[in-house]
Amino acid sequence: MARRGRYEKTYEPKETLSPWARAATMLVAFVGMVAFAVVLARLTLEPSAASEALTHSNFTPGDSIGEYLEQPAFRDTVKQLGGNILLGVPFGLLLPVILPRTRGLVRVGVATALTMVLVELAQGAFVTGRTFDIDDVILNTAGALLGYLVLGRRLGRAVHPRRHHWWHRFTRRNATDV
Repeated sequence: MARRGRYEKTYEPKETLSPWARAATMLVAFVGMVAFAVVLARLTLEPSAASEALTHSNFTPGDSIGEYLEQPAFRDTVKQLGGNILLGVPFGLLLPVILPRTRGLVRVGVATALTMVLVELAQGAFVTGRTFDIDDVILNTAGALLGYLVLGRRLGRAVHPRRHHWWHRFTRRNATDV
């Protein structure tokens, strides 16, 4: 029996979901994303007249995070930092299921960052008592990356199996080539 080298692997496709199961999973993910969008809008785009005098824009990464960490009330720190991280997790879970082209750590991060920058710009421009904060974008993106690494990657691969491009014919070896 010939010994296979380190790079000589055979391609064995994984079982994929049936078309109905894929459609159902994508529908559930889409409904989840719509529900998340409603929650996101309610949390970030509602006016807050009471905090109008306390708000200021933050374009320097780390400033708001430093202020949160210096607060004497640990509960408020956890609420601010943890809440912003948790707000990004659904992106990491649902984007790879709904949009197969967003699979990948960098793609999920970029899509989340762009979306959150738009939300923050809308907040700062149109909502009373709310401002743009780059640290919110950073924390939301970190949450999306965490969600992708924990479960989103597996969900995306279960619904959308890996594609094998034409060049894989030349770069992969079969068991008969040994």
